[in-house]
Amino acid sequence: MNGPVAYLVTTLGCVIGVAGVVVAVVAVRKGRKAARPAAPADPFRDTDSDALRGDPRRLKPGDIVEIRRVSYAVRGSVHLNEGGWSWAEHLLDTVEGDKRWLSVEEDPDLELVLWTAEPAATITPGASTLDFAGRRYASEESGQARFTATGSTGLDPSGTLRYHDYRAQGGERLSFEAYGQAGWEVARGEQLHRADVMVYPQAGPEAS
Repeated sequence: MNGPVAYLVTTLGCVIGVAGVVVAVVAVRKGRKAARPAAPADPFRDTDSDALRGDPRRLKPGDIVEIRRVSYAVRGSVHLNEGGWSWAEHLLDTVEGDKRWLSVEEDPDLELVLWTAEPAATITPGASTLDFAGRRYASEESGQARFTATGSTGLDPSGTLRYHDYRAQGGERLSFEAYGQAGWEVARGEQLHRADVMVYPQAGPEAS
């Protein structure tokens, strides 16, 4: 084999070898990406309760929720986010027109609170403690979140929410919320046990 031909054969061999290495590297990278494990699930999540009693985390307008043997229709839902932390509040209504709010939050355990509006309250948030309806509440947290609303909530489809939460001994809550430029709305809250709540999802566009 003369010099030029030998050089050409050697060069082609090198090119083919490099191409093979590149293909092998790409294949390995694709294999690693496909084999990347999914985010770990909460090992303590009570999936048995979710299966038997419905999952409050998936509540949506149109669903029925039973709380301590009282049935409510979910009229609307508000989903909130603050710095990556998210929670939901659902407007509930009975056939008699009794309206409540149910908040659903994981912190990290599932926390369910049933809220009753106090439209006649004249107190405002800010102090470290507040006295209301014969109880003393201590400031717990405050902030501002973004929200999106669906169903019948009386709110804009999206916007901002300011809030200030208080807690009394025994766990009773006092909450102040102000949507957009509106004034403060006051509500008292009672934490629920998981067994207090039964969810009946209704068929619809968002139903699974």
